[in-house]
Amino acid sequence: MNTLNLSDNPSILSPLLTDLYEFTMAYTYFKENRHEDVAYFDMFVRRIPDQGGYMIFNGLNQLIKQIQNYAFSLEDIDYLRNNGFQDETFLDYLLHLKLGVDLWSVEEGVPVFANEPLVTVRGTLLQTQLIETLLLVCVNYATLVTTKASRIVYAARGKNVIEFGIRRAQGIDASVEGARGAYIAGAVGTSNTLAGKLYGVPVSGTMAHSYIQLHDNEYDAFLKYVKIQPEASVLLVDTYDTLHSGVPNAIKVAHDYLIPNGHRLKGIRLDSGDLAYLSKKARILLDEAGLHDCRIIASNSLDESIIDDLILQDAKIDAFGVGENLITSSSQAVLGGVYKVVAYEKDEEIVPTIKISENIEKITNPGFKKLIRFYDNDSGKALGDLIALADEVIPLDEYVLFDPIAHWKKKTISNYSYKQLQVPVFVNGQLVYHVKDTETTRAFCKAQFATLWDEVKRLRNPHNYYVDLSQKLWDMKNDMIERNKKA
Repeated sequence: MNTLNLSDNPSILSPLLTDLYEFTMAYTYFKENRHEDVAYFDMFVRRIPDQGGYMIFNGLNQLIKQIQNYAFSLEDIDYLRNNGFQDETFLDYLLHLKLGVDLWSVEEGVPVFANEPLVTVRGTLLQTQLIETLLLVCVNYATLVTTKASRIVYAARGKNVIEFGIRRAQGIDASVEGARGAYIAGAVGTSNTLAGKLYGVPVSGTMAHSYIQLHDNEYDAFLKYVKIQPEASVLLVDTYDTLHSGVPNAIKVAHDYLIPNGHRLKGIRLDSGDLAYLSKKARILLDEAGLHDCRIIASNSLDESIIDDLILQDAKIDAFGVGENLITSSSQAVLGGVYKVVAYEKDEEIVPTIKISENIEKITNPGFKKLIRFYDNDSGKALGDLIALADEVIPLDEYVLFDPIAHWKKKTISNYSYKQLQVPVFVNGQLVYHVKDTETTRAFCKAQFATLWDEVKRLRNPHNYYVDLSQKLWDMKNDMIERNKKA
């Protein structure tokens, strides 16, 4: 399986891919002689995009590559020196820096929810600070687009979704990582050939209107195309008139050339107009011509809402090509993942920290924690998640979940098993995680997604999935809030 070699692109694989304030804070810690103090940071998302019921975590593979290759070159040091960092002792420290962080993460493809610790980092203050932006840029976009693709695939109700967004992506890296994320989420392929080469994502494509326009007429364009590529006979039928020209000419080419030469018309593509109406009429024409196996593919600024509507209208569409609205997650183009300090070490003790805000959702969950998912033993469905302190023992017979905001709302669960969702990825800077290839991650995502109840997957007004705090963590959090109020 091919993997993306970021080392070929030094502008992407670089410790300078960060906010400047990471360096100013790192330098301040260095001058305070606190740079070797140990801290714990959590990466989490405060709100699920599109008012959805879940997210699909992604971006760990990119993060692993960044951390494995994290090193300052002499050119990097020169750049920092020329941009205000004149302390040669600090610059020499960076030049010889080797990341030695411990890192735990949710695996790619796992459904996750708001305020859960998705990635936890333990390391020196200087190191944990310097990798903040790298972590967020790796996880935020990948998780956002994979989540969007999952919603689109779910809306398609088993019909194929193909990612078509490369030309509308916000940059080269986004086009490749977005195609990978879409495939992990259940899309059957991509038009992006680089994503195919690097990640093994199946690639597919048809033709452009320009090909048809550059021939004397539509029939000749179709005929010449299928003579050269009979096994790729998917014809774009809306250049002139879909029902009176495009579909009839596709049918004529099928009967004049493809069928007599042992081939079949694989499909037609609709790229404009009323897709529900056109697909129904096209299906009638194809079936009357004996082309029952010819598939109808639709594109044209599709998203999950439009696809859902097309399905409800009984559109005769077999596959959806989805471009700009997937690759840019246009309905919500930002995932608000944040990276917050939650604890530090002092005298060999882990001391929790908390950020308090007038905005309740911005109050952090303190301490070194773990993320637990409970599963019903009979159905295999996820019952809810628990954020607990790392040293807590979770019972196997019965557990009381309660809403961390409306804490009087309680639910007692039993007959369950549970799994710790964060797994060790780096220990003292050494990779201990077995990186999955794209196909394995895709299958894993499908299995994990199946553990969610359909009510959680709904596109509109999804059921609120339980994400609760342990009693011990909830007590600690509230005690810290009260102490800070009095300070």
